[in-house]
Amino acid sequence: MNNEVVITGIGAVTPVGNTVADTWSALTEGRSGVGRIETFDPSSFVVQIAGMVRGLAPAPHLLRTQRWDLLTRAGGFGVVAAAEALVQAGDIESHDPADRGVFVGGHVGRPEAEELAETGRLRRETDGAVIYRRDPESTWRCDQGVDLSAIAEVGNCRGPMSGISTACASATHAIGEAFRRIQVGEITMAIAGGQDSLTTWLDVTGFTLLGALTTKYNDNPTKASKPFDANRDGFVLGEGSVLVVLENRELAEARGARILARLTGYAATMNAYRITDSPPDGGGSITAMANALTDAGVDPNTVDCVYAHGTSTHGNDISETAAIKKVFGAHAYELLVTSPKSMTGHLTAGAGGLNLLAALCGFESRLVSPTINYEEPDPKLDLDYVPNRAREADLSVALVNSFAFGGTNASLVVEAP
Repeated sequence: MNNEVVITGIGAVTPVGNTVADTWSALTEGRSGVGRIETFDPSSFVVQIAGMVRGLAPAPHLLRTQRWDLLTRAGGFGVVAAAEALVQAGDIESHDPADRGVFVGGHVGRPEAEELAETGRLRRETDGAVIYRRDPESTWRCDQGVDLSAIAEVGNCRGPMSGISTACASATHAIGEAFRRIQVGEITMAIAGGQDSLTTWLDVTGFTLLGALTTKYNDNPTKASKPFDANRDGFVLGEGSVLVVLENRELAEARGARILARLTGYAATMNAYRITDSPPDGGGSITAMANALTDAGVDPNTVDCVYAHGTSTHGNDISETAAIKKVFGAHAYELLVTSPKSMTGHLTAGAGGLNLLAALCGFESRLVSPTINYEEPDPKLDLDYVPNRAREADLSVALVNSFAFGGTNASLVVEAP
């Protein structure tokens, strides 16, 4: 069985907007959502900026039995995004609840560092005689399954549920796995995408120590994320969630759903190289892109745009550009290559969903969102990165890339409806 898979709904909570419409408006206008960190006081930190979600009100009314206060910050983003996607998808009652799945990429939760530090302090002061008892509900607040269960409730999804944690490729892997399940007939519908919020002091500290974050733009945050620019020196953390509704095409058409796009190809690979560095020659990302195109049955010369991983780190942008050239040959110089991270920062486990949003909205509006902060070309990076201004384009085939720490890669092929 090889069912066709379509996208009928999309929802978003991002640093540039708490709906798809607001997010897309900001992306096409080239507006940055990077600013001062608000989840803790960053005054004493080397890095004080991130792409923050702002102005999102709690939405416990979306849940009947799950408790909003047990969700992680990222989980709240996901529930709101799922609700928006389902509203756009329309009446999904033709799908048996047992045939509706949830596939969401996110980081595995953990206790707050302050709580662990307090536990250690008490044990030291009492020579281990007193066992510090955590609030039982704190266990749920760091359990990824609680967040996914809430999303499942919003869509009355009683089929398979899968939380995928593959760092910055998580959302793309989640969408790809949902695509496969529908394709082979295991389910008929899924809510899929990613959510993340690595804007805690511990995460900012960790990525700073790795040397992955830019440290030069605390006083000018909107200029910090500059993929493919010669002066890029690290990425900017972001947060948010983008989720889509995937359906069996035949059933979607039978119920009169509006089809936003067709999802036609998916592939995932590993580099087996280094934990944080991308292979300079493109490595496994070459195979991921090539295999996704083969899976879709798409001629590389028909692809219009690559929604790049484009992190604004020195190595990633070199590696991805090299991979694009290898896969597309001479056609690489006719492609539009763009990175929404230039405006939102890096949504980490949610990043692939943001790229897919840009592709879907690009099909409808016939616009490609720009890569902003592109001021000085890098001689090693000579493709068309859609610098600074949105570009009109009649798009029909797009490639979505996600390449993550650990060396894992994922690509999706999405086509106009």
